[in-house]
Amino acid sequence: MNLSSAPERLLSTSVLVIGTGGAGLRASIELAQRGVQVLAVGKRRKHDAHTSLAAGGINAALGTMDPEDSWEQHAADTLRESYFLADPTIVETVARNAARGIEDLEQWGMPFAREEDGRISQRFFGAHKYRRTAYAGDYTGLEIQRTLMRRAAELNVPIIDTVYITRLLVSDGTIFGAYGFDIVDGTPVQIHADAVILAAGGHTRIWRHTSSRRDENTGDSFRLAALAGARIRDAELVQFHPSGLLEPDDAAGTLVSEAARGEGGILTNALGERFMERYDPERMELSTRDRVALAGFTEVAEGRGTAKGGVYLDVSHLPRETIIEKLPRVYRTLIDLQMLDITTTKMEIAPTAHYSMGGVWVAPEDHGTGVNGLYAIGEASSGLHGANRLGGNSLIELLVYGRITGEHVAEYVRSLTDVHRDPSAVGLARNEMQSLLNGKGTESARRLQRELRNLMTEHAGVVRTEQGLLAGLGKLDDLEGRAQFVTAHPDIAGFDDLAHAYDLLGSLLAARATLECARERRETRGAHNRADFPTLDPALQGNFVWSPGEGVSFETLAPAPDSFRALAEAHAEDSVAGKLVE
Repeated sequence: MNLSSAPERLLSTSVLVIGTGGAGLRASIELAQRGVQVLAVGKRRKHDAHTSLAAGGINAALGTMDPEDSWEQHAADTLRESYFLADPTIVETVARNAARGIEDLEQWGMPFAREEDGRISQRFFGAHKYRRTAYAGDYTGLEIQRTLMRRAAELNVPIIDTVYITRLLVSDGTIFGAYGFDIVDGTPVQIHADAVILAAGGHTRIWRHTSSRRDENTGDSFRLAALAGARIRDAELVQFHPSGLLEPDDAAGTLVSEAARGEGGILTNALGERFMERYDPERMELSTRDRVALAGFTEVAEGRGTAKGGVYLDVSHLPRETIIEKLPRVYRTLIDLQMLDITTTKMEIAPTAHYSMGGVWVAPEDHGTGVNGLYAIGEASSGLHGANRLGGNSLIELLVYGRITGEHVAEYVRSLTDVHRDPSAVGLARNEMQSLLNGKGTESARRLQRELRNLMTEHAGVVRTEQGLLAGLGKLDDLEGRAQFVTAHPDIAGFDDLAHAYDLLGSLLAARATLECARERRETRGAHNRADFPTLDPALQGNFVWSPGEGVSFETLAPAPDSFRALAEAHAEDSVAGKLVE
């Protein structure tokens, strides 16, 4: 299909926000409240953003349940769980400002669970020393998304949720907008903007089993930022959730909430053995995400898994009323996807790629990327989570840095005195799209995406080796070559095929960053397991940073301040009774 005759739509705004999940909405709200013109765009329906899937809760040291809690302890728990790879300043910023994030949500009508006296309820989650996770049933993310959508509507924030951004527009190292197309009718879209906030998620869809849905978290943020001159940090640090469904195939990896283990769920292998006794006899199913995921992987790898390559999670011994009350989403999901009743039947699960702890390199004070006018927030960014994300921290990060970055971007655009637009940057983006639409190649983006997901699962999954990573890089070279012959074929249903082609390009770049950084991190630390380097290497307590032109480099970390470093270095408390540790 030739779109050369299609009129190009030209939009203009002070600030463009790419992504309409929690991070993008919070930044848009802050800008609108400060009187700055903002436009939010996304490639999937705004009510169905990835944020809405988050179940467990959102962290802040409010002290409503445990008055002795403090922001310092929250920071310490975060730093320790990151295996000391988190940026201490980002950690401190999030912990210090978390209560403000909760207050904002309260003010905008967020229906938090509450105690009888009206206090916000908080529960143990994610290796926290105290109860600091606020929640709304097991639909916390959905309620946050709804709350932010309402507030954005009150402020008349314009949101276009059918625009796929394909390139950022840069002139002399400074952002001047973005280029993309409307997924419904294919209209090319050029957007002039004085600043861009990238909030387009992570890259977990490049694995076969993933808690992300189709066409989200395909590495868009990595590609947009890297091609604009930004760098990617901690690409190899990906959190694998222990419990993703194996069926149906098109939903492989769909999450079974950790609340299922928290409420007393039991893990067994195909032999009926409760295998966590081998890996964490004290905490058993309440162990950390990285340890439970590694345990499940090992059971399958050593031949004790199911025929489909999984293990079992069983809650059928719990009272039916408990399951319906405490695990409503899990119950409904299994009925919907498999017609399986978890009150009577065990679930078959396997580790699933869940969260990109790495992302675009950002400065701690404003989440600037080093490219003038370009900022990254949420799962698109990096710096808070290190080698293992503290459960419940991702949602509060959206609130904290959505506000802070919005504040800084407002100041940035108001201070601009000159904007230069480079027609060659627009031409490059335009020509790239036309070549995908008008090419004669016979490769299918969807087929190559499937091959890439198989490659990453085999060579860069829960456990990695030098040999496996090198083999993966060899296969990636081949896929990158074949991707040159992808042609998109839009039809009467819309331009999804063109979106798939760009999803593939983002996924290929994200896969290369991940494989190359994983090869350089020759140690086992947190969620990064190297079978050939099974111990932690103190010399690698820093971050691997990647860019297309320069490859991988290593950056050391500044020490954490005394206010919480000592707390982080102290041994975690011994008792884990009643806690879901991560």
